[in-house]
Amino acid sequence: MGRKSEAKLAFSHKPDSISFRREGAAEDLVVQNAPPDARPYLHPLRAPDGRGILTEDRPSHHLWQHGLYFGLNDVNGVGFWMEGLSEHCRETDGTFHPRPLAAPEVSGGTARWAVVTEYRDPAGKAMLTEEQGLTLRVTEDGYVLDLDWALTAAADLRFGRYDYGGLFLRMPWREHVAAAVITSEGVTTQPEAEHHRARWVAVWMNIEGRDGPAGVAIMDHPGNPDHPVTWRVDGQYGFGPNRCIVGPWELAKGERTLSRYRILPFCGPARADAVERSYADFAS
Repeated sequence: MGRKSEAKLAFSHKPDSISFRREGAAEDLVVQNAPPDARPYLHPLRAPDGRGILTEDRPSHHLWQHGLYFGLNDVNGVGFWMEGLSEHCRETDGTFHPRPLAAPEVSGGTARWAVVTEYRDPAGKAMLTEEQGLTLRVTEDGYVLDLDWALTAAADLRFGRYDYGGLFLRMPWREHVAAAVITSEGVTTQPEAEHHRARWVAVWMNIEGRDGPAGVAIMDHPGNPDHPVTWRVDGQYGFGPNRCIVGPWELAKGERTLSRYRILPFCGPARADAVERSYADFAS
């Protein structure tokens, strides 16, 4: 992302949301949401050229999913995934409590902000604190979002083995929509990508409002626990890295764990060489 193509960012800040757009543009490029007593999430993420939205909030097939977000399952038996919306887990789901958002630090085409959220069990007792540190870098024709995800345990915690959890992206897939996937290891089908280890995964599909596809790559930093991580890639092409797939892990009271991810939206089909260049920059 060279200096010649840097774009200036404009933003709007509220205690429960921050929206970013290129200076002079009419539509938001990235929106951070942190509603009181609810899960924080990013939506919409717009295609880099501004034509079409790459995320979906509360799809009919997964009402608890919100664009780009974090969730966990079986944290000492408590769920932080379905938000109490599924009858079978209503009694065991915990709750999210984000702090009001501070204004971002913005300089030229770069913005930095933080989201801090307390996760509580069904009785209202704090289980862990989640800290998201986000850096958005925007040029005239693209953008990347780097995301640090830290968890600090308020009690001794055991994260059980589960098929989904962690960072997850829900895109606007429909049955009639053509979609595709590729991983850093060359896997190119959804069934093979599911539970597959990779440094990065990219998904693209036809997006309303544009002539052809656009997509998103998610990258797992080499310093993350259990790298290269296993991935969830579901039948509706929702995807994300999930270390719980391979087995349980633990976090002692007061202990903190950190994972780093890069989000790279793109226009057209994924180009593995372009994703690899961005990954090399991120990994270094």
